[in-house]
Amino acid sequence: MDEKDNPFDMDSSSFDSDRYLEKLLKDCSLKQIMDTEAAVVKDTQTLHSDMQTLVYENYNKFISATDTIRKMKDDFKQMETDVNLLMTKMQSITTFSEQITGTLQGTRSQLCRLSEKHSLLKRLQFLSTLPAKLKSLIEEQNYAQAVQDYLHAQKVFAQYGRQPSFDGIQRDCDAIMAELKERLRQDFQRAGNTAQSLTEIGELLLQLDEKTSDLASEMLRCAGKRLHEQIAMLQDQTERDMLEFVDMGIEGFLNDLALVVTSYFDMFVAKHYEHERDDFQENALNELNIFLNQNIDNYLSLVQDRVESDIGYGDTQVMLRALDRLHRRLQAMRNICRGLQVQRNTLDIIIAAAHQLCDAHGKNLRDHFADSLSAVRLSLVSAKSDVATGVNLNDLISNLYVAMLEKIKGVLQDLLIFLRTDWSFNIKAEHKGALCVEGIREHLLIGFLRHISKIMCGFADASSSSPPNLLLVLSKTCLELEQQGVHILATLVDDLYEIDSENSATLTHETEICAEMRETAQSLLDAYVRLQGTNISQMLRKSVETRDWLNCLEPRSVRAVMKRVVEELGSIETVVASLYDSTGNPGFRTTASSDSSRKTYFSNFNATKPQYRSNWSNYTPSQLESSYVSNIHRLFSERVDIFTSVEFTKTSIVMGIIKIGLKTLLECVRLRTFSKFGLQQIQVDAHYLQMNLWRFVSDENLVNFLLDEILGSAVHRCLESVLMEPNAVEIICERA
Repeated sequence: MDEKDNPFDMDSSSFDSDRYLEKLLKDCSLKQIMDTEAAVVKDTQTLHSDMQTLVYENYNKFISATDTIRKMKDDFKQMETDVNLLMTKMQSITTFSEQITGTLQGTRSQLCRLSEKHSLLKRLQFLSTLPAKLKSLIEEQNYAQAVQDYLHAQKVFAQYGRQPSFDGIQRDCDAIMAELKERLRQDFQRAGNTAQSLTEIGELLLQLDEKTSDLASEMLRCAGKRLHEQIAMLQDQTERDMLEFVDMGIEGFLNDLALVVTSYFDMFVAKHYEHERDDFQENALNELNIFLNQNIDNYLSLVQDRVESDIGYGDTQVMLRALDRLHRRLQAMRNICRGLQVQRNTLDIIIAAAHQLCDAHGKNLRDHFADSLSAVRLSLVSAKSDVATGVNLNDLISNLYVAMLEKIKGVLQDLLIFLRTDWSFNIKAEHKGALCVEGIREHLLIGFLRHISKIMCGFADASSSSPPNLLLVLSKTCLELEQQGVHILATLVDDLYEIDSENSATLTHETEICAEMRETAQSLLDAYVRLQGTNISQMLRKSVETRDWLNCLEPRSVRAVMKRVVEELGSIETVVASLYDSTGNPGFRTTASSDSSRKTYFSNFNATKPQYRSNWSNYTPSQLESSYVSNIHRLFSERVDIFTSVEFTKTSIVMGIIKIGLKTLLECVRLRTFSKFGLQQIQVDAHYLQMNLWRFVSDENLVNFLLDEILGSAVHRCLESVLMEPNAVEIICERA
């Protein structure tokens, strides 16, 4: 059943209350009937309230509409009165117009004839006074008005020129304008004309039928002279800062150049001249292109010279602000001079300035590094003692390392000004500019780090007379750069300049520089070991060469040189320990062997090497067995490399020095001949060294082996090879 025809729906037009009530009583319980009654009562009250609201709102609208209608009725009454008055006045005007038209109808044609005659008389009067007026305008130098009046009169002359009365006037005007034309030519060729005056005179000459091709060439020639004078004037402005210099060039030279170019283009390229050749416009455009590029090249060359003279002395930010203004002006000129090709731009100057500033900063970095090295050398020379020097070495290294890093960071920050986003140029957008940015990394940073490596490596040269502690400082500094500094700087430059060095095939990776730094550090440390070893060797060599070993007295004490060697090694260890750890490899021992083992090594010389006691004590030239036994022992002993690279640890460094000293002592002993007491003195000295050198090294066996070789060589070179009793040797060494 359709809801609209449902008799049980209260909202339907077919609602039947009786049937609805009958159905309700039949189907619902008492509670449901009472609920339905309450709902009906509530809906009735709601509808009643809504009806009252609608009636109130519509009543207010009705009252408002009544007021509006009453007001409109009053307004229409006033408007009706005004319209009636307007109609009356319009009728009066129409009547007067008809009367005037009727009165003037007969004289209208006469008035037209009089007006034409008046106009003709005015033209005749203009022609009759034209020669005098032209002379007056020329005297007042109002050439533009004179040319305009003459060209206006030419139309009249073309119409009435055959009349005798006008012929004389025309000849006078032509003569006057011929003089004006000659004067304009002279003014056009006069030096010192501005671009504005050249343009104005050129336009006047064109209006006076000057030959177009000659005028075009003459205009460029005269404008070129004027622009050359401005270039010469700008060359003398050396006392001005870069910003003022560029502003003068923009306001003077470039504005005049733009005016000449646009005027020439409008006069000779944009217009077609029938009396000229067909290729005149094309030739004029080519000449204008050549003229424009020549003058821009001259000006930009002057700017580049000024930039090169200011690099390293002036404010870089001021210079770039000036170049930014110049770049904006040239971009505007390109937009104005459409159809012309400006080949050179300011980006080349800016990129060249960046290269030059990189070179200047590179030189400053090298000078600063040289000064820092000089300060380090001076500090080392002025140190009172090696112990004091060892305390200050860490400060020297820290100052040198930090000063280098901070200086490089400052330079990288300074050069970042070229990549500011508020500039109108973007050098990274150009291929040359991108190479320049990469050059900051390669030539400035990497080049300087390699310069550091090269200079420091020069101190490791054997011909260099460098203080030992300087080599130690430089070696440690290179090691610090290899471990931290190179990575810090490479990461900084890559982040600042957005360089992807990891994936580049042309850029230097930081591992290459780290390897070079470590190699330099190794060379310096090896040079330090060689130098200190040489100093120890000289002491030992002189002590052996200057002594008469054949006429020695029985040893009663350790020689002073051995004590001096031990003291020197102690000082060296103190200095090295301030920079390097005792051990660098986990295989090294950290504690020395016991005191008893040290004392018994040479005391038990007979037990460990019985051939020394049994053979060397009874040695005669005819008995060579012991020599063969000793040689066989050396053959199967491990080879000792003396001049090898040391590790970056205290024990390795000191051990390298000791090996050089003991090797020198061994070679000196092999070249001398000893008496019995001379051999015993060597025995005492060797035992003293064995007792004191253990604390400097990580491998006592190596020291013992070299001392064994020294004593064995002394036995070989002894005329009466009798060793001192071990107890006596120990007593002498302990007493020392």
